[in-house]
Amino acid sequence: MADGEIQRDAMEYDVVIAGGGPAGLAAAIRIRQLAEAEGREVSVAVIEKGSEIGAHILSGVVFDPKALDELFPDWRDDPSQPFDTEVTDDKFVALGESGSATFPGFAMPGFMHNHGCYIGSLGNLCRWLAEKAEAMGVEIYPGFPAASLIEEDGVIKGVITGDMGVARDGSHKDMYQPGMELRAKYTLFAEGARGSLSKQLINRFNLDEGREPQKYGIGMKELWRVKPENHKKGLAMHTMGWPLSNDTGGGSFMYHFGDDLVAIGFVVHLNYKNPNLFPFGEFQRLKTHPDIAPVLEGAERLSYGARAITEGGFQSVPKLAFPGGALIGCSAGFVNVPRIKGSHNAMKTGMLAAEAAFAALGESRQHDVLDAYEAAYDKSWVKSELKKVRNVKPLWTKWGTLIGIGLGGMDMWTNELFGFSIFGTLGHGGPDYAATKPADQCKPIHYPKPDGVLTFDRLSSVFISNTNHEEDQPIHLKVADLALQKASEHDVYGGPSARYCPAAVYEWVDEGGEPKFVINAQNCVHCKTCDIKDPNQNINWTTPEGAGGPNYPNM
Repeated sequence: MADGEIQRDAMEYDVVIAGGGPAGLAAAIRIRQLAEAEGREVSVAVIEKGSEIGAHILSGVVFDPKALDELFPDWRDDPSQPFDTEVTDDKFVALGESGSATFPGFAMPGFMHNHGCYIGSLGNLCRWLAEKAEAMGVEIYPGFPAASLIEEDGVIKGVITGDMGVARDGSHKDMYQPGMELRAKYTLFAEGARGSLSKQLINRFNLDEGREPQKYGIGMKELWRVKPENHKKGLAMHTMGWPLSNDTGGGSFMYHFGDDLVAIGFVVHLNYKNPNLFPFGEFQRLKTHPDIAPVLEGAERLSYGARAITEGGFQSVPKLAFPGGALIGCSAGFVNVPRIKGSHNAMKTGMLAAEAAFAALGESRQHDVLDAYEAAYDKSWVKSELKKVRNVKPLWTKWGTLIGIGLGGMDMWTNELFGFSIFGTLGHGGPDYAATKPADQCKPIHYPKPDGVLTFDRLSSVFISNTNHEEDQPIHLKVADLALQKASEHDVYGGPSARYCPAAVYEWVDEGGEPKFVINAQNCVHCKTCDIKDPNQNINWTTPEGAGGPNYPNM
């Protein structure tokens, strides 16, 4: 049955927000705050593909409260607020295979320090924000992914949620329910990094014209409960170097918070060249380092997850508004790479878009371009913050970790002290997938077998991410050309999909002497790495049936 023949129910709002993360919730709250202040009624709906708000939220997180202070100035006085650990000790460490060196604090510009920030769970922050939003009259619908756009006459007029009850062969089950049309005067997209609809919007409206390509990293995280004697509440430690080679960007974080909790994570920049690299395997190797392993001795691993991170920064932020809507948060990419922070910028851009939409509604406008949002971003502290660090990523890419980080540090200092860079504004040099080299030009990499105590395999890790999908549903990872996948991704690049995926979704298996591409879609943790790193851009991540995916607790 063609989509146009499906009879769909429709609901109308002033503003619809696709995505219940920090950007989307901050936008919803800000609109309602403004409406209450002026005694106006503005209807706002937030839809979220996770089973609940926070289910798909993954971050370190050392949280900069700058935007939250603007949204709720007295949030610290709320006994239900989710942060109980302020950063008290800040360490930046370079790792070698068997040793380390700690950078002195004075070597870092002031904005790189984490004092005044909070360690905790970004998912729990989103749950708290959702409670605030609902109390203010925002309608929140978890378990409903924004699956497609409503476009009429070149204008975005809302989204359609995913159909429910579709079998793998495309037929309708007895429980079939078509998705709903959520129509809005303005639609804000807060899908996070590499959002499926945001990607379409960027292409449809040429929002990235004149911008550098967006860059990404894959971030993996485990939550551990450690022995009390190994816990240093308030410690935020960041590392670079080993186990990655000098020409591969990335690093780790280890945050101590709460009751003997330690969040440990690893980020690999997705412009790595060697298709034999196994980011999850590098993460497991990290935990064997003498600076890391003692902290986890006798500890219990509680949860695991993975998520792509936007890394393009200042040069890669696309045009933010288009007819009928706007991109907010990581849908546009506001992560500060050297700080490993983006939630505060995501919230602020959500608030800026909300203010622009509210003003437009007050003028009886709808479906036009929110130019005021773009103008507000240009004057905001978000853009100023990103501009100071704009060359760190390209210098790291061009010169490697050893030299690139030194040059990046110097560049941050000149921007901080004098307001300019001797490098100007550097380009990123191309998209991440284009960096991958053919397998025959690269060395194989050996990864030790996991011990099940400190290091683990992917399947046992996915199990503790509480990932679940309805098995009899269409595979949501769409391969455009299977013949190309075999001829290029497998034969030329050595099948990197079996390694770059942090959830063991992809396999090349022998079937009658021929390699066959197998997609274990039920394992997918929605990180979007395949959509980013496939060397031919042959895999398209789409939304699965509602509420599918991970269910992250305390992440």
